[in-house]
Amino acid sequence: MTAHLARIDLYPIKSLDGLTVQTAQVLPSGALQHDRALALFDTTGKFINGKRDARIHQVRSRLADDLAAVTVWTDEPSQTSTFPLQPHPDGLAQWLSTYFEQPVTLRHDSKIGFPDDTDSPGPTLISTATLQIIADWYGLSLVETRRRFRTNLEVAGVPAFWEDQLFSASDEPVPFRVGAVTFWGINPCQRCVVPTRNPQTGDSTKGFQKHFAAQRAATLPEGVARSQFNHFYRLAVNTRLAPDSAVTSLSIGDAITRL
Repeated sequence: MTAHLARIDLYPIKSLDGLTVQTAQVLPSGALQHDRALALFDTTGKFINGKRDARIHQVRSRLADDLAAVTVWTDEPSQTSTFPLQPHPDGLAQWLSTYFEQPVTLRHDSKIGFPDDTDSPGPTLISTATLQIIADWYGLSLVETRRRFRTNLEVAGVPAFWEDQLFSASDEPVPFRVGAVTFWGINPCQRCVVPTRNPQTGDSTKGFQKHFAAQRAATLPEGVARSQFNHFYRLAVNTRLAPDSAVTSLSIGDAITRL
């Protein structure tokens, strides 16, 4: 099999549950339409997310197919609340304010969203084989590992850590194509505390980061730009849209080629 796009995950509300789609529109900014388009903020203007508040892991959410509404709950799926997201997500903001015991507002950005790396706001990319081998390191399921790392694009038909060829030691972007869209691979994503936690409960996995770094260093493929690893708690690739790329959509099955 050749490298191809096997999965697309969007996270329309940053830090809440994602949505698997068959196609995704690429915006002129390089971001995927609807990905992290909404985010939670406190009264000081700081994000309310998994980095700052582990309670967010216990919030479950299910988005309507048209993204016009979201259903949320915590402990019992039978005790759900559904709120419209358009034109304003005021009901959701009130529900979250009650849950977090502080005022919560939601902001919307339709052009770039709220990516972790604002310099490289393109979709994050990883191979399914990479996620599987990391799942094996910890005895986790592929589903849970995927939920811990929250990447956008998954590549099938390639070995584990195939994506590590999509950045260079010289900091020069590495061009690659997904279907008709050309992206630049920039660097391996620096991970935060979120992958160390159970995505359902927020409970920390003891020694997760230390074990990850040791395994990542030991399994780094030959020829990979080690200079991009000031530490080995890095996984997946940050991307940008190539300036000369057509702005179009991505679809499951699209061929992926390093240029």
